[in-house]
Amino acid sequence: MPACKTGRTLTADGVEVKDVLVGEVWLCAGQSNMGVPLCGSVRYGDRQGSLIAQMTHRPMIRFVSTPSGKWDFSEQKRAAANLKWRAALPENLMGNGSFSAVALYFAFDVEREINVPVGLVGVYRGATGIDSWTPPEGTRSRPDLRDIAEWKNVPNEKWTAANVKGAINRADQQPAVYWNTVVAPWAPFACRGMLWYQGEHDAREAQRYCSKLHALYDGWKLRFENPGMRFYFVQLCAWGSNIAPMQEAMAQFERECPNAAMAVINDLGSNADVHPNEKALVGHRLALHALKRDYGFSAIRDNSPSVESWRVSSNTVEIVFKDCRRLYVYRKDWKFDLPFEIAGADGVFRPAELLNLKYSKAYGGGTERKGDLEGERLLVVGAKGVEKPQHLRYLYCSPWTGYIFNEVNLPLGAFHLDCEKE
Repeated sequence: MPACKTGRTLTADGVEVKDVLVGEVWLCAGQSNMGVPLCGSVRYGDRQGSLIAQMTHRPMIRFVSTPSGKWDFSEQKRAAANLKWRAALPENLMGNGSFSAVALYFAFDVEREINVPVGLVGVYRGATGIDSWTPPEGTRSRPDLRDIAEWKNVPNEKWTAANVKGAINRADQQPAVYWNTVVAPWAPFACRGMLWYQGEHDAREAQRYCSKLHALYDGWKLRFENPGMRFYFVQLCAWGSNIAPMQEAMAQFERECPNAAMAVINDLGSNADVHPNEKALVGHRLALHALKRDYGFSAIRDNSPSVESWRVSSNTVEIVFKDCRRLYVYRKDWKFDLPFEIAGADGVFRPAELLNLKYSKAYGGGTERKGDLEGERLLVVGAKGVEKPQHLRYLYCSPWTGYIFNEVNLPLGAFHLDCEKE
């Protein structure tokens, strides 16, 4: 049906549902970072969410969540409770009944620009692994995941109330158990695509995460009968320790899946908290993908910069990037020690320095280093003690935070180079 902003009554099988709109629908999935509400606690909520919520009157944006507390080894046909769609109004956004901040910020941008109703379906739960969200068809499509596809489910009677915490933790490792209860009742609901924000639970197995993303996406697009389903997802930010291998696995999936696009957020949050409170930028970056790729805004620049080519020049590495017209460095403290490392033939990585930062006249006289770079798409990197660079990597060392951006303020993601293999 064509999009319609007028609330109408839908009648099916003798049941009437009132105030039904027709528009764009997005499935919003993942674990706790997708679930961080617009309005929540100081530690678990968007930093500006309550400020935004009290002045938001967007009745053309509707949202609904499937109860996520239950899992099962058997696929369910109906949701565990009656579901209620709500409009994006202060009374529905404030307090504990709020909805995913990332998804709402995404919808605020999309609905404003396309002038069409936007529906959000929340299917997320904290501390869950990707396998638990993947339908069996998806897992079976990947030969390298055969061990998961053949996982023998633990009988239901083993999961007792006496050991509920352990049961929950183990259930999160079981294939399809949240797909069965949270997502399957929706399939094959018509939707434009899915927003995915997950991976913290699987970060220790980064080497298989790319394949698991393929399994998830292949399974969902099959079960939702949507071969062109869009898949816009969030790369993990830095937290706790080196997360770069996981970030690179996610970037690999983006390169391999034509319908996928990734929002890089390594400039957000802190290493002390897995839940960054700045969800607005996450939603904005996801919205860029949808507006450009689905809604005709062809002039939008939605990709973070990535490596195009490189060469070793004496004792430095010169890297040229695509998806940028220029690059700049920004740190709130205006320091310029950046998370680059270079190794020579001995394989020992040493801190590296960005060598093509511009100098400019300071406001108070003299000169100082600024965040602009010499060369439009170029980084020149060198390390003391390394005369012939053989390996270079970015964001593999503390503080694992991104400080390099393109001209539309999208951050450069983690990468590594074997400099002799160009």
